[in-house]
Amino acid sequence: MPELPDITVYLEALEARILGQTLKTVRVGNPFLVRTIDPRLDQTFGHNVSQLRRVGKRIAIGLDHDIWLVLHLMIAGRLHWAKPGAKLPGRRGLAAFDFASGSLVLTEAGSQHRASLHVVRDPAALDPGGIDVLSAGLPAFAKALTSTNHTLKRSLTDPQIFSGIGNAYSDEILHHAGLSPVLLSQKMTGEEIERLYVSTRTVLVDWIGRLRAEANGAFPERVTAFREDMAVHGRYGLPCPRCGSKVQRIRYASNETNYCVKCQTGGKLLADRGLSRLLRQDWPRTLEELEARKERGVSSE
Repeated sequence: MPELPDITVYLEALEARILGQTLKTVRVGNPFLVRTIDPRLDQTFGHNVSQLRRVGKRIAIGLDHDIWLVLHLMIAGRLHWAKPGAKLPGRRGLAAFDFASGSLVLTEAGSQHRASLHVVRDPAALDPGGIDVLSAGLPAFAKALTSTNHTLKRSLTDPQIFSGIGNAYSDEILHHAGLSPVLLSQKMTGEEIERLYVSTRTVLVDWIGRLRAEANGAFPERVTAFREDMAVHGRYGLPCPRCGSKVQRIRYASNETNYCVKCQTGGKLLADRGLSRLLRQDWPRTLEELEARKERGVSSE
């Protein structure tokens, strides 16, 4: 799912292409995309784009009569810039927003069609309420973090606590901070909270810069949650760039948490929820035990 760095670079690309331009029409390829009925989508036609804004992980396009188009790309939604009136690409094509200079095309891989378009008068109504960590100071960050007693992984990805951070960048932030993904937020020391604050801002700003440089003025087309130069996310079994240990993971539902045992958990192998219940006392507690099990041909996978 595109997160804060990806959305930021998308918005910069859109600002250069559609800010001040007139939205001629919107062609909808899948009727399930539009999740609202008032205002009507056709009420946006013929109006100029006056504002662009990030609302959590959503892209909000503001028009000159105070009606907003709010896009949530979800996991597989992506934006593309094409020539004016470009044809929607088959089943993947969900919508095209037509301007004189080009068409903003929304696609979504797969068949679930979870991406959404809301037409609203107030985009703040769609804001989950999490703070923007790039504009918040340390006291506001600490207050939000400790407002609940969740694991750090859950806290960072909770849109009601922090805005725009998801599965991928939370892994990178926690690795940068050297903190365990299962450390409880209300058990943290002041030094740990400050370390997490600095790492959160550092990682997000760094990745905004990387993605901006990669696009190099073109419309971003390589938006993905899995990048070779990430430290741990999507890097299970590969060496940690800091210590060389193999990156480990916790799997749950359709998501997973990637982390380094030596850099983040003091050498303790975190229990995978499902597998640890299955293996019980046989669950390896350290990286050394895991490797020993593998040598004996007893997999913990």
